[in-house]
Amino acid sequence: MNAPDHPLSPEAIQTAAHALATRRLTGRVGGALPDPCRPTTLSDALAVQAAVSAELAQRAGERVVGWKCGLPGADTWVLAPLYASTLYRADDRTDPPVAGWPVWAQQGRVKVEPELAFVLGRDLPPRAQAYDTEEVRASIASAHLALELIDSRYDEQAPVHFADRLADGLVNQGLWLGPAIDLASAYAAQALDIAVTADAQPLLSQHGAHPAGDPLQPLCWLAEFLRGRGQGLQAGQVVITGSYAGAPWVPVGPMLQVRFGHLGTVALSFQTRPRG
Repeated sequence: MNAPDHPLSPEAIQTAAHALATRRLTGRVGGALPDPCRPTTLSDALAVQAAVSAELAQRAGERVVGWKCGLPGADTWVLAPLYASTLYRADDRTDPPVAGWPVWAQQGRVKVEPELAFVLGRDLPPRAQAYDTEEVRASIASAHLALELIDSRYDEQAPVHFADRLADGLVNQGLWLGPAIDLASAYAAQALDIAVTADAQPLLSQHGAHPAGDPLQPLCWLAEFLRGRGQGLQAGQVVITGSYAGAPWVPVGPMLQVRFGHLGTVALSFQTRPRG
């Protein structure tokens, strides 16, 4: 594998991006990327991630419409793009659909992460000055109940590391954006009791806590991180900042109800999206 002080070449980044974009478009999974194009540093991983977005735009007209993010660790950056074709808005349909929302599934199940989503009402563009918390808060137009949809482009046996996952978009396959909730309640939601039923049968009930404590804090980090890289955030983009209940498996087909504590309950169903 490439040593940390030997970054990937532009050609290697494109090779890696082509492989991961193809897996994302087809739903097929595979092993770790070949060593000559496999990222081993965070910078290389983000370069591949950005190249995947560019290739998806070229091949399928895809657009980045938001981000998933979390607080960084000593050797982790937690951010990945959300794409237009897999952003499902509950208000696009007046009733829960009979057929359900399309997802890549495994043995009739899909992993979901119960989260809060923030929709920006104004840009946070690149600039020399840092963004403070109040500026980030003022940029937010609405908060929503949401479910991140999870799927990896690597098979379960692949010996992958964090840089591999970061390049791949941190197992995101999409986002279901639910109803808007009170902004002040969203900012205060350090903990939420999460309950999930399938056709009224209990699947999960647990006391959930936001991984960052403050659900707004990862968005503040993301705004600063992207500002420092000359990118920024745009009005209309959706940002999710961490799951309150890990990533439980839920069945595809049955009507699901997910309760987010005192903030509300959503009802929806999924259908299997054919791979390949």
